[in-house]
Amino acid sequence: MTDEQQRVQPSGVWATAVGVARVRALETERENPLFRDPLARAFAAAGGLWPASSPLPPDDEAARRRRLAVSWSIVIRTRFLDELLQQASASGTRQVVLLGAGMDSRAFRMDWPEGTRLFEVDTATPLDFKASVLRQERAVARCERITVAVDLRDDWPGALAAAGHDPAVPTVWIAEGLLIYLPEDAVELLLARIGARSAPGSRMGLTLGSRGVVERFGKDAAPGSAASLWVSEMPDDPVDWLAGHGWEADSRTLHECAAAYGRPFGTAPQSEGRPGGLISAIRR
Repeated sequence: MTDEQQRVQPSGVWATAVGVARVRALETERENPLFRDPLARAFAAAGGLWPASSPLPPDDEAARRRRLAVSWSIVIRTRFLDELLQQASASGTRQVVLLGAGMDSRAFRMDWPEGTRLFEVDTATPLDFKASVLRQERAVARCERITVAVDLRDDWPGALAAAGHDPAVPTVWIAEGLLIYLPEDAVELLLARIGARSAPGSRMGLTLGSRGVVERFGKDAAPGSAASLWVSEMPDDPVDWLAGHGWEADSRTLHECAAAYGRPFGTAPQSEGRPGGLISAIRR
């Protein structure tokens, strides 16, 4: 039986990772993309989302704008976290952990210094789906890539330690598009667990749901869509919140970063002066 025949099709929360891959594939095909992800199209196709996603009613302009806004945010956050990882590597960090890794292909598409170890933490089903696509594409990682099959609601720090993660040396942690799916108590536990395994000099990149995003996008969301699964928004002051967890953080808005990348989207909302949902942090 071939990998394609054995593949379990995406469902539930992890299916959103295939939707993210489709957005990254579309960005890769632009004339001047903010990043290139050569594997994204294969992930999207394997999940049934290439060349098209589910159509919208022709007269639903609000839904079309919401979809465009979500796609735009994925592109901006991907570039933001790419830069954070590049900066961490340049500073000497050689240990990377992607939490809820999904269809992330940074191990394959980015240039990594010699000695870099990259851990992908996710449940077994998406990791198996991903592995079948990687075999099909004959993809070769550019660093030491280690997959850790564990549910983030379980003892993932223990599984990560068993896989070889060393908490005594700095780590760069990435939680991209993850926290918005977790209730507040689970977010707090995740941050506490990250902190317990972070040596001084460790870095962290987070994406947080902006205030009001659950109500704006979730109220009319189709059942099973990404927005229908969102439950968590960022605190009023994410910098102060992360300081309480031992991190020195910098907060940027999507619109700030998009302007810097030459990719604005419409008019910034009135709340844009508030703290943003793209976070870089360092452990002192």
